[in-house]
Amino acid sequence: MADNSVLTSTEITSLADSSILDSKVTEMSKENLCMASTSNVDEMLQVETRLILVQDAGKQEELVTAVKEIKVPCVKMDSMEEFGGLDSPEFENVFVVTDFQNSVFDDLRKTDCRIVGPPVILNCAQNGEPLPFSCRPLYCTSMLNLVLCFTGFRKKEELVNLVTLVHHMGGVIRKECNSKVTHLVANCTQGEKFRVAVSLGTPIMKPEWIYKAWERRNEQCFCAAVDDFRNEFKVPPFQDCILSFLGFSDEEKNSMEEMTEMQGGSWLPVGDERCTHLIVEENTVKELPFEPSKKLFVVKQEWFWGSIQMDARAGETMYLYEKTNTPELKKSVSLLSLSTPNSNRKRRRLRETLAQLSRETDLSPFPPRKRPSAEHSLSIGSLLDISNTPESSIHYGETPKSCSKSSRSSTPVPPKQSARWQVAKELYQTESNYVNILATIIQLFQVPLEEEGQRGGPILAPEEIKTIFGSIPDIFDVHMKIKDDLEDLIVNWDESKSIGDIFLKYSKDLVKTYPPFVNFFEMSKETIIKCEKQKPRFHAFLKINQAKPECGRQSLVELLIRPVQRLPSVALLLNDLKKHTADENPDKSTLEKAIGSLKEVMTHINEDKRKTEAQKQIFDVVYEVDGCPANLLSSHRSLVQRVETVSLGEHPCDRGEQVTLFLFNDCLEIARKRHKVIGTFRSPHDRTRPPASLKHIHLMPLSQIKKVLDIRETEDCHNAFALLVRPPTEQANVLLSFQMTSEELPKENWLKMLCRHVANTICKADAENLMYVADPESFEVNTKDMDSTLSRASRAIKKTSKKVTRAFSFSKTPKRALRMALSSSHSSEGRSPPSSGKLAVSRLSSTSSLAGIPSPSLVSLPSFFERRSHTLSRSTTHLI
Repeated sequence: MADNSVLTSTEITSLADSSILDSKVTEMSKENLCMASTSNVDEMLQVETRLILVQDAGKQEELVTAVKEIKVPCVKMDSMEEFGGLDSPEFENVFVVTDFQNSVFDDLRKTDCRIVGPPVILNCAQNGEPLPFSCRPLYCTSMLNLVLCFTGFRKKEELVNLVTLVHHMGGVIRKECNSKVTHLVANCTQGEKFRVAVSLGTPIMKPEWIYKAWERRNEQCFCAAVDDFRNEFKVPPFQDCILSFLGFSDEEKNSMEEMTEMQGGSWLPVGDERCTHLIVEENTVKELPFEPSKKLFVVKQEWFWGSIQMDARAGETMYLYEKTNTPELKKSVSLLSLSTPNSNRKRRRLRETLAQLSRETDLSPFPPRKRPSAEHSLSIGSLLDISNTPESSIHYGETPKSCSKSSRSSTPVPPKQSARWQVAKELYQTESNYVNILATIIQLFQVPLEEEGQRGGPILAPEEIKTIFGSIPDIFDVHMKIKDDLEDLIVNWDESKSIGDIFLKYSKDLVKTYPPFVNFFEMSKETIIKCEKQKPRFHAFLKINQAKPECGRQSLVELLIRPVQRLPSVALLLNDLKKHTADENPDKSTLEKAIGSLKEVMTHINEDKRKTEAQKQIFDVVYEVDGCPANLLSSHRSLVQRVETVSLGEHPCDRGEQVTLFLFNDCLEIARKRHKVIGTFRSPHDRTRPPASLKHIHLMPLSQIKKVLDIRETEDCHNAFALLVRPPTEQANVLLSFQMTSEELPKENWLKMLCRHVANTICKADAENLMYVADPESFEVNTKDMDSTLSRASRAIKKTSKKVTRAFSFSKTPKRALRMALSSSHSSEGRSPPSSGKLAVSRLSSTSSLAGIPSPSLVSLPSFFERRSHTLSRSTTHLI
């Protein structure tokens, strides 16, 4: 590009640490200021800043206006010949140059003049700030306050050019990469500076970042450090890497190969000499199929996912794969051999080791699938062992406050273990395991995601984290208290101790904490799936944690479903405990109350979930129907049924139009299919929704429906029904006829459902009296031509003619022309005078007659249709 030409050799001095040079200039300026203040203070105060617009800068009207706004003296200069005449001790000249590559700029720079670009002046005028001081030419401030370091550049000319551009944009260069460096510009992914930047979490950028920022130098308020712009030029984790994968399933291998290409790398089959890294699944691969070369990094899969999570290539030395047949391992195995001398002592050591391992694994954070029998149940000593508590098993992030309390050590086993004690012990064991799972979710997933200063920036947005985890910390706190109370009861066991009181004590807390999580669990699940697909770093974060022993190789979704399953499990255990409790035991009645309270909690959760789903259905209707009234959203309203129909008359829309009826408990939303769907929009939680496929026609209260007409089935009429409506703003009855197109819901069931909700709305007990069976001939209703090719063609022609008419219409149409158009349209359609013997559906009132509340979007038809509606009113009075 023309703006990035290689500079002369005199610019090589700019490769030095510019921060040192800036500090020296600042010190010199301070010394000069002190000397001036001591020698001649009055003369120093008379120096004033003056702008000199060089060549094209003086011709830009916007720049001249900006100079007037900052109220600084200004003159124009067309050539260097005028430079001598502008030099004056009364002014500090600041030259405004539009091109930092021409000869005038080079001459001014050689004389150490203060040079700025037009964007500096424009930004100062816009923000009301004084002119910034810079010891170097400053074209714009898009890299102001940025500290850059370079690594991997072998061509000095390229490096000089990049450094100069950074200085022109207000950036600072440092020679060494340390914590003060904000960005590392790397031409390769090796070297000490690169490792330091990765360890500090410093963004590592491509050289193109500087070039593209310079191309946008004339944009006001542009900052090169903005995430949206900067992320386009970050060095991907696997740049310059060629990976191969060993020990993975075909599906997982394909996924990792796709992820490699997305992160800037490439992949080759195992054994190719060009590979730089071999990723090994350490759980399945016991021995490498070949002897790797010294240049090949053989690493665990955690290196792969860790690099993606950090958004930078992780250090390989921490993740090297170790062979299972190493001499050290063989030596340790031989020490446990039972055939060596002194085998009795080693057998005893082996038994102690296995016993310790069994105690550590008995209390797994995940309960067994089946209830353990009494013969295989744990002793009280191993039950209260603290070897697998969250404090000892998890060392990631902060431990929740309620987790800091450790369990008690072993206690003596009761002489006789009753069935009630066995169930109580199982209740405590499952509660302890459940608390450990909640602690794992919080400490291993939620806390790291909420931490500030994450390498590569935040993995998820705060609202996404809140949607995923919800009230998990509150649930954890409640169950930690329940677990402590159960532990005290088990340690100091007595048959008369009440277990039911514990759950009665925390029933209100359970009602408060569980519904917010259970009701939005599906949303949490969808958010996890969506973020895992769209955000590779989050996918890598889940993969790393899922491989840890604390998770038991279970995914986050599988762990989060445990709170949904916990309360029913507790209710079953309490039922089992009640069966093994004697009638004379006071805990018998208390357990019944506790079971009842748990059922009330679950009922409350289900009811709250039902309401939440009902509200979600209403929101879905609002999103699907374009122009849907906002008053449809109501806390007491719920969606009952959705029915797909076809209009059999000209109202509420044209005959043959696809109409969707949304039956709510107190109203009926009528919408037609949109002819053209444009655009998409976003719903809450930043979820992209499809464009609205329906167009709102009318929201009708059920109280306006006077009769529901069941049209008899004939050869010419199938699956048809009609509604006799009396809007409050009209004196005439309105008849709306439809044909059901969906076969899932029978017409009889739909009409009964509609009548029942109409009766509930108008407070009538006899819902069957609202239905009236009618012949299709009496209302001129037929469906025989709805699916014919000729009918579809005629409807298409009619729609096209309407569009053409609207396209060629004018706002000020002469009345005479309008009357002629109306008369010609009536004659072309062949409409006959109104007849009192027949009720034609196509000759009813306009759509505006359906409205319970007048709407400006609905246009009334001429009085011709009003007379037709009046005729219909006289003909149907016997129905009401």
